[in-house]
Amino acid sequence: MENIHHLQYPIGKFIAPETITDVKLQEWITILEMFPSQLRDMVSEMSDAQLDTPYRPEGWTVRQLVHHVADSHHHSYIRFKWALTEENPTIKPYLQNKWTDLPDLSGMPVEWSLRHLEVVHYKLVRLLKAMRPEDFDRTFVHPDGDVVFTLRKNVGQYAWHSMHHFMHIANLVKRNEW
Repeated sequence: MENIHHLQYPIGKFIAPETITDVKLQEWITILEMFPSQLRDMVSEMSDAQLDTPYRPEGWTVRQLVHHVADSHHHSYIRFKWALTEENPTIKPYLQNKWTDLPDLSGMPVEWSLRHLEVVHYKLVRLLKAMRPEDFDRTFVHPDGDVVFTLRKNVGQYAWHSMHHFMHIANLVKRNEW
């Protein structure tokens, strides 16, 4: 059995490169562009029992992961908009664990979050492809620790986040031979 850390961080934690090149940025944008269809391909035919299976002991279920990714990436899109329209805004964080436990998501079909994710990623990728190089250096502040993020780094964070949760599900599928 894989150790819990590997189950929790199957691709490791996000570490931004010292210098984020335009090539790396384009690679991340491509991940964001492809992710919704890859996630849909993996989960859309799963049974309710499979969707309600945790990806690791004491972890979220596949259903919760899909809903979480849609919520999280929606927040990210808004953060890009804030940083592009305000000077170094302080963003509003959210309590992701509590969001996944809200009653609206209990048993909700993943189809709704898959659709939401497709729309959000379409709009996000369209925005990213239209941005000027200097726009990626714009910033926002995350109030947890007053950390300043460039939009360049945020692209990488969400490309990583996409693959991080995709691999949670892919590894579960492999372990359970689904």
